[in-house]
Amino acid sequence: METTPSASYSITVRVELQNRPGMLGQLTSKVGELGGDIGAVDIVSAGDGLMVRDLTMNCRDEAHAQTLVEGINQIDGVKLLHHSDRTFLLHLGGKIEVNSRAPIRTRDDLSMAYTPGVARVCMDIHHNPEHAYNLTIKKNTVAVVTDGTAVLGLGDIGPAAAMPVMEGKCALFKEFAGVDAFPICVDSKDPSVIIDTVRRIATSFGGINLEDISAPRCFEIERALDEELDIPVFHDDQHGTAVVTLAPLINALRIVKKEPQDIKVVFNGVGASGVAVSKIFMRYGVANIIGCDTAGAIYQGRTENMNDMKAWYANNTNPNGEKGSLIDVIEGADVFVGLSGPGTFTVDMVKKMNRDAIVFAMANPVPEIMPEIAAPHVRIMATGRSDYPNQINNVLGFPGVFRGALNCRASVINDEMKEAAANAIAEVIPPEELNEDYITPTVFNKAVVPAVAKAVEEAAERTGVARR
Repeated sequence: METTPSASYSITVRVELQNRPGMLGQLTSKVGELGGDIGAVDIVSAGDGLMVRDLTMNCRDEAHAQTLVEGINQIDGVKLLHHSDRTFLLHLGGKIEVNSRAPIRTRDDLSMAYTPGVARVCMDIHHNPEHAYNLTIKKNTVAVVTDGTAVLGLGDIGPAAAMPVMEGKCALFKEFAGVDAFPICVDSKDPSVIIDTVRRIATSFGGINLEDISAPRCFEIERALDEELDIPVFHDDQHGTAVVTLAPLINALRIVKKEPQDIKVVFNGVGASGVAVSKIFMRYGVANIIGCDTAGAIYQGRTENMNDMKAWYANNTNPNGEKGSLIDVIEGADVFVGLSGPGTFTVDMVKKMNRDAIVFAMANPVPEIMPEIAAPHVRIMATGRSDYPNQINNVLGFPGVFRGALNCRASVINDEMKEAAANAIAEVIPPEELNEDYITPTVFNKAVVPAVAKAVEEAAERTGVARR
């Protein structure tokens, strides 16, 4: 089944048309015939019997975009002048920049913002290190740290290629929570090098957001930094994903009227995010969790394709010792959570699930099963995509989590703070509005970040990790 056209694959084509009735209709009809989704038609210029227009269209993928361009170029009376990929245009020159908060227009400005006046501030911090939170960017700045080994669904593409994702993360921090963030892309896969790098730069930051670091190395890195630093360390692929996945589960179970202790949950993908989501589900009360990787179900005593974290998983999940592939253990499952890759969950698997099946297919950009395919067989469907209902997106979590942690100068982000964040996200949707296509709020719901920040602050105070 073809996927829905998306803005992530949008293009703008500039065409020259003969300025006569029916030409625009021919053009738009051709785009529709080829499956393009026109978003805008703009006049660039007109004269001498010709008109130049820009058409902005959403496509399914790069191949579809090329098909549209070639189809337009074949229309009699239409000349394709050029076309551009809107996503690439958005990234030209990067997506973030540094702005000065202190205008420097006079000698007085200069003498206070820099030498000689700045020396007095430096010495104040030297004598009172905690004043760095008030007198520098530290109180509102987060480092987004990666080595580029597990970027989106792209895998190990390296630190330079990871930069656009890290810049995007920083832009989201600022846009949604007013948090200043900066990408730190470390050119090493050695956990000790990454740990040492972050340790040495941590003075400048109020928090560390680890991002797109492959498992199991990410566990070691996070654990070491959590122990050594006195600022929050948060691996978003683990804990951010856990927070934003628990929230829709809470609401979905309310709709289907099932209790967490009574359900069977099957995971496909037991990497960093799969383990973290499983843990937060367990704390919520889910007792029957089975995780699958490329070797099938993880169970106590399995030896193939194991590591320390999978050994922990085997000893703490799958209480009935179920074995086999995903299609075997999905039998009778109430919830499927996909944190793997495209097309790994099939209709035959969905049909084996329990009544009122809940499917969270979260692989990006292409989920484990497309909603159009799963829809006839499930009660509730969610993905990581913005072009379908129920988008499970980490931007619902990490901006508010860090906003709350920075506000109260938390020393860590603990389990209680993560659970509080998940409950806050779930509760943003009033009970009377809750339905199968609305179990998690949109990322543009302005109530989310304040609610999450407040819940995180309160949990930090309750658990004694708030320092303000």
